[in-house]
Amino acid sequence: MIEIRFHGRGGQGAVTAANILAEAAFLEGKYVQAFPFFGVERRGAPVTAFTRIDDKPIRIKTQIYEPDIVVVLDPSLLETVDVTAGLKDNGIVIINTEKSKEEVLEKLKKKPKKLALVDATTIALEVLGLPITNTAILGAVAKATGLVKVDSIKEAIKNTFSGELGEKNAKAAQEAFEKTQIFEL
Repeated sequence: MIEIRFHGRGGQGAVTAANILAEAAFLEGKYVQAFPFFGVERRGAPVTAFTRIDDKPIRIKTQIYEPDIVVVLDPSLLETVDVTAGLKDNGIVIINTEKSKEEVLEKLKKKPKKLALVDATTIALEVLGLPITNTAILGAVAKATGLVKVDSIKEAIKNTFSGELGEKNAKAAQEAFEKTQIFEL
């Protein structure tokens, strides 16, 4: 089973990203589970969401404490939240940031096996006109992990958002897929 933890802020779409990733994996015939954890449910407050993906039915119903993959939608969280808490030794961290690998590694409490960086905010602003990074970051997830195909991500996005909004969000995911930098550490 692969366990993914998303870190974002209220209003950024971390919960939607977790659900779309689950749907993309489901479209590929996998068993999935996606759910949020809410604390102080307000816009801008830290939000955590989770996705589990497996080839067999998933019976566990707890939060994810030892993720295989961590996805960070808001780089400012690196200053206040230990996003690598519990990260498995062979873990992957995917971060929306314009900063360099070295700058990001200084902020992480635990060094991942693989680090993926993409400026999803700029992509979202250019493609969507809004700094909502959830669909763009999913393109980075597809590239960095190989868990799901980017085409499955785009299909799940279009199932979630109809019409032009779906097309634009799918475009943001594709662009992020192409622009994600991956570092083996």
